[in-house]
Amino acid sequence: MSKYEILYIINANASDDAKQAVIDKLESIVTGNGGTVENIDKWGIKKFAYTLSDYSTEGYYVLMNFEADENVPALLNRQVQIMDDAKRCMIIKK
Repeated sequence: MSKYEILYIINANASDDAKQAVIDKLESIVTGNGGTVENIDKWGIKKFAYTLSDYSTEGYYVLMNFEADENVPALLNRQVQIMDDAKRCMIIKK
C-alpha cells in the first residue's frame, strides 16, 4: 500500500449536503477498497486562477490524505470525472 493525497474541487454553488455527499463518496471508495483515510481537510471556497469552461470562478476545495492500493487513485479520478458536483482533482503519490 502506498500513501497518496487527492485535492479535489466541488461546485461552490452545491448545497452543504451535496458537498458532504461528494466527500463521503470519495472516502467510501478508499475504505471500500481496503485503504485507510488519514485525514480530510476542508479548505472552503477559493477563487480559481482562471474561469473554467462552465464559467465558474470559484470552488470548494477538499484535501484528503489516504493510504491504499495502486488501483484506487484511478477509481477516484474516474469517480470525480462522472460526478456532477465535482469539478477537478489532482492525485499525488507521496
